[in-house]
Amino acid sequence: MARDKREALGLDRELVDLPPELRWQEWMRRIEAVLFASATPVARDDLARVVGQGAAVDLLIEDLGVDLEGRPYELARIGAGWMLRTKAAYAPAIRAAADVGGQTLDLHDFDLAVLAAIAYHQPISRDGLKDIFGREISRDLIGRLVERDMIGTGPREPRRGAPYTFVTTEVFLVAFGLESLRDLLDPEQLADAGLSNA
Repeated sequence: MARDKREALGLDRELVDLPPELRWQEWMRRIEAVLFASATPVARDDLARVVGQGAAVDLLIEDLGVDLEGRPYELARIGAGWMLRTKAAYAPAIRAAADVGGQTLDLHDFDLAVLAAIAYHQPISRDGLKDIFGREISRDLIGRLVERDMIGTGPREPRRGAPYTFVTTEVFLVAFGLESLRDLLDPEQLADAGLSNA
């Protein structure tokens, strides 16, 4: 079905009429265009749909990353995919001139602390969060984080009442520029930075 769709749209994946170096450049530009147009990370399999059958998507991505050096945006690996994102150094200029109201995190310090606790201890229930913070975490706060797709529900706890647990999402990874949860600072680094009581 997808092949029929590509053919109907006239997408020539192989580009056999182009010399190899121009073919490679065109495949890189296609990947760049797909990443530019996507608001979420794009998986390798999806990128492979716009390049030739023998093309190495990982090498194309690597070359694209080199090609983008010196630009105000960069190629970032997020979860199982890639996306283009503006370099942090340009954030003040963007905030000064562009309408990014819907793209800002706009979370309070305590919201961020709860989000961090979920990231470090997931899957974790509201009771687990209460143990960490010494107070009940409101359903409203959890609801705001779920509504913004920063967290989702994880497996239910294997105890009476089977309470829901919470886990971070790909949106969390994107918002904090992480490839995976392994990119979180370890507890010792947090303590060294004065961000933990550990």
